[in-house]
Amino acid sequence: MTILRMTPEDEASGLTADIYDDDRRSLGYVPSHTKAMSLNPEAYMAWESLIKAISSSLGHRRYELVTLAAAQGIGSTHCRLAHGKKMLSILGEDELIAIARDFHNAGLTQAEVAMMDYALRLSTDAASMTDNDAQKLRDFGFSDREIADITFAAAARNYISRSVLAMGVDLDVPEGVSDELQNALLAPLPQMQPKRAAPPESSAGE
Repeated sequence: MTILRMTPEDEASGLTADIYDDDRRSLGYVPSHTKAMSLNPEAYMAWESLIKAISSSLGHRRYELVTLAAAQGIGSTHCRLAHGKKMLSILGEDELIAIARDFHNAGLTQAEVAMMDYALRLSTDAASMTDNDAQKLRDFGFSDREIADITFAAAARNYISRSVLAMGVDLDVPEGVSDELQNALLAPLPQMQPKRAAPPESSAGE
């Protein structure tokens, strides 16, 4: 539990009230992490604008897969649950459970696995990353803009997740997340370090 005093919903005003209202409209409630990040509402809104710019460029599916992998690397239970709930709008629960348990063996494309490995590596050991990490994504057909967007999405997740963890924010379990999905999202995964994906096979004659 955080020692910081967050603004209660009935005391919120101005930009903070607008942020709370937006969450009530979209989620039906105001999560604890929203209240914590709204201690500086201008910074929160700037982060929201950044996320919209990244996700609209990267695409919803890719953005959420990158986010899930980055949150895994960080150890962010808040973001694993929150974005697990969001992913139910684009994936079936059984597929999402498989991805949450081990995305290397969940039926994703090799490009998607490589993308998630990159996000996981950025979130666990960014200091040791080299051009080889970006080259692996190029080998799977990602453009330079897409590689940049994947990097930005993972790095932005580190900002919010690490802030929430550092402040000791209470964990909210979103409605609509089954016990099985919750366990899959929160349980330690069997492969926490990135696993090198096989490069795409060359076409005959190349």
